[in-house]
Order: sequence, then structure tokens, then C-alpha cells
Amino acid sequence: SRRALRAAEDVSRGYSTLEYDLTTGGRGQRYAHVESLLCRLTGAESALVVNNNAAAVLLTLSALTAGGEVITSRGELVEIGGSFRMPDIMAACGAVLREVGATNKTRLSDYEAAIGENTRALLKVHTSNYRIVGFTESVSAAALAELGRARGIPVIEDLGSGCFVDLTPLGIQGEPTVQDSVRAGMDVLSFSGDKLLGGPQAGIILGRKPYLDILKRHPLARAMRVDKLTLAALEATLQAYADGTALQEIPVLSMLAQTPEELRQQAESLCRRMGGIGVTTEVVSTENPVGGGAVPTQTLPSFAVAVAPRDSAAALEAQLRQRPVPIIVRIAHDRCLLDMRTLFPADLDEILQAFRETAS
Repeated sequence: SRRALRAAEDVSRGYSTLEYDLTTGGRGQRYAHVESLLCRLTGAESALVVNNNAAAVLLTLSALTAGGEVITSRGELVEIGGSFRMPDIMAACGAVLREVGATNKTRLSDYEAAIGENTRALLKVHTSNYRIVGFTESVSAAALAELGRARGIPVIEDLGSGCFVDLTPLGIQGEPTVQDSVRAGMDVLSFSGDKLLGGPQAGIILGRKPYLDILKRHPLARAMRVDKLTLAALEATLQAYADGTALQEIPVLSMLAQTPEELRQQAESLCRRMGGIGVTTEVVSTENPVGGGAVPTQTLPSFAVAVAPRDSAAALEAQLRQRPVPIIVRIAHDRCLLDMRTLFPADLDEILQAFRETAS
């Protein structure tokens, strides 16, 4: 968001209070700038920020489970972008993976039966970039947390994309919020600071204070810590949630919140402007996959401007992509589509100039 960009710019200009406590005049904690906001917004007892969610999972498992077993459902052994797989992360942490259940069905009794003297944690992983549908069953966060409390075992959740607002009114179903997991009783949970949260790349860890204190003292915490630019941008992003303006300020949320009627009107306006410079266009309806490692299989209705090329759609696509300011389109039925949900008003003059140049 613009607020986050301004915050990062401001903190880069001169001195900052990154590790200085203005109240005492002594050394402070760099995470204090965002920890209180995170706890207030989510209801968690404590918080920590590292450089991405893979690092957050690595730190959590290294600090809490090294040398022991971690029980996880077979249906939740995810692979995230770049071929990073949950079993590989566990091995790097010195933990032993204990798979339970089947790919499509895991019950609470599967976890119960697998708990033994070497069990260090129960791990729940939100499948934020894929879905298993059909004949399926999984264990809720609340049920798993209750089992962990009864057996004195910490329950960890990797929430992946992380979301602070209910997306149901925007047409996106079944995406859990961070607050849901905190209320369910997760001992430690982690998620990304970008993606659905809409801030800078970061890994955010929340949970009960005794466990978070262990993580903060672990040697890996320093190796994975974030700088003042990331913290400033994250704090500004979180403040938008605290102010109740996140849907308006944060680009990914404002894109998701646009209605089909608004997008149709924008497409018609852009069509008229492009017709004025001799470009043949048409407004077409489209479906937007949300993407970005979040809410897989779900789409949102949208509208696009379909541009009829003079030669071929592939040639026009390449021309637009190779400009000093690249314009990325997608091809459908030999036409180049500009989807209105993904365009900012400030982009439109650049787009018109690009088509003037290609037309000439």
C-alpha cells in the first residue's frame, strides 16, 4: 500500500528507533514495533517476525521439535513454491516426520494413536495452494488443539497465505483467518506477511508466550530477522487493519473487493479511449483465479478489454511484454485481454501510449 511504501521510505532517510527504547533511553527490541499490533489484531499472546513463512516454519520446528517426532496428516504434506517440501523442512530441522491418515481422509483418532514418548508436536498445515475434494475428511484446528492440550503437546499450524479479514462477502469461500486459528487454541501458528495479508514479504509467527520466548532465543531467529524497512512497511500495513481501512488501502484486498459492475464500467471506459486511437476492442466477461498461493480452485467474475491484433495475438503480446514498462496480457481466442481487476487507474495512460506505439 502507499502507506507502507511511505513508511519504508521515511525510516530509510535517517535515524530510527529500531532497537532503541525512547521511554527508558536504553536498548529496545526491534519486534516491539509490530508485536503489540499483531497481538491486538489477532488476540495472540506473543509475536515474532522473520523473513518469510518458510523461515517461520523452519525456526518453529527447529526450536520446538528437534530430535523428536512431529505428527502430520498425509493430506497436508505440502510443497510450496520453488519445490520446498514440508518433509524436507522437517528433516532440515532435525525432526522426524510421523505421517498419519490417508491422503484424502485423516481423523482425530489417527493423531491420538500416533502419539508416543518421542512426540514433540502436532502439526496442521493449511493447503493454501491446492485442494483435495470429493471423499475427504480432515481434523479441525480446534479439535487438534484440544487433543494437544489434553496430552501436553504443542500444536503448530502453518497457515500459509494468512488472512486477517473474512473474505466470504467478497465471494471467496472457506479461507480461514488468522484470528480463527488463535481462537481455536493453536499454540504456535505462522503465515506470510505478503499474499493475502498484503504487506511486505515476511514470515509472521504468533502464539503462546512460553513457546514464542523459546523461538526468540533460538540462534536461527537472528539469522532470519528482518530489517527496518520490512518492519516499517509491515507496521504500516497492520495499522491499516487497525484503522479499518485495509479493504480500501491494501491493493490485493481492494482488487478482490471490486464488484463485477464496477469492472464492467471500467472496461467500457477503457474501450472508448482505445477506440479513440484506432484500436479495435470489445468488452468481454472473464473469470479471475485469485492465485498467489492462496484460495486455489476459486475464481471471481470480472471484465476485460479484448484487443483484436492487426497481425497475431502472439506478436502483439510479445511487443507489449518487451516494452521498457512491460504490459502483461493473456491471449484468448486470438485476442489480447487486459483484465480490469488487475489494473490500477494510474496504469491506463501507459497502456494507451503502448497501443498508440504498436498501432503506428
